[in-house]
Amino acid sequence: MDKGLQTEGKLNVQNMIEKRMQTKTLGQSLEKIVPWFLLLCAIVSVLTTVGILFTLLRESIGFFSEVSIIDFYTGTEWSPWSGSFGVAPLIGGTLLITLIATITAVPLGLMAAIFLSEYASDKARRIIKPILEVLAGIPTVVYGYFALTFVTPIFQAIIPDLGIFNALSGGFVVGVMIIPMVASLSEDAMNSVPNALREGAYGLGATKHEVVFKVVLPAAFSGIVASIVLAISRAIGETMIVTIAAGATPSLTFNPTDSIQTMTAFIVQAATGDTSFGSTIYYSLYAVGITLFIFTLGMNLIAQYISRKFREEY
Repeated sequence: MDKGLQTEGKLNVQNMIEKRMQTKTLGQSLEKIVPWFLLLCAIVSVLTTVGILFTLLRESIGFFSEVSIIDFYTGTEWSPWSGSFGVAPLIGGTLLITLIATITAVPLGLMAAIFLSEYASDKARRIIKPILEVLAGIPTVVYGYFALTFVTPIFQAIIPDLGIFNALSGGFVVGVMIIPMVASLSEDAMNSVPNALREGAYGLGATKHEVVFKVVLPAAFSGIVASIVLAISRAIGETMIVTIAAGATPSLTFNPTDSIQTMTAFIVQAATGDTSFGSTIYYSLYAVGITLFIFTLGMNLIAQYISRKFREEY
């Protein structure tokens, strides 16, 4: 009987060894496959970016062969169906929307981040943060009609002469849309600040307010600024909200009560209209697109520079 138990024990150990070897072989195979799969994903991402840039450049060259690049960027009249290709009104409209959105989102988002990081209890944080981040999942078309049918009437009650299409409503709702980006990334930056800094400040007699604004915020400065810059680049590229709420009047104005048109709104207007392939108006889509690409690329580079320049390592 003892021999039988010994034989059974040897078989169980042998089976365990065989299963272990099979698992190890499978793991080794996966370790060889996964890096190549990840490399393939990286290559696809890079090639996609290169392909987009190549398309923009190729079609933009066709446009600038017919329209002077100097006239394009210095002209103050944008009426492509009449032969006027001065993109300054579109750039001005884009910057106006971005400015209003930034004024709206940065204070609200930063204050929300401070509350969630420094004042809220764990229970409150678990409830409030998901609700806040739901804003990021709402379709921008819904935001656009929200601005048109809800926000604009409220502003009209305050500003009687405000038109139905205006930059103020569009910019405000774009700001609401990017609040989660500012709040979430800023909170992550503040949570990364070591508690030892807070405890040291408390040990020196600092109040809660002083710890937040004189210790935590300066320590998380690079992450906060990077979140703001990324949110601004998101506002620059917003399409549907400004298309629906801000109108389609390409005028070079910085009056938020006026109807304006942004670069993205023109792309939507021209792409869904009767623009014939190969026409100057068709190529102008790509010229405006590469201008928008330059803006967003510049904002992303600024965000990366600020993150590297002011990053605190603990």
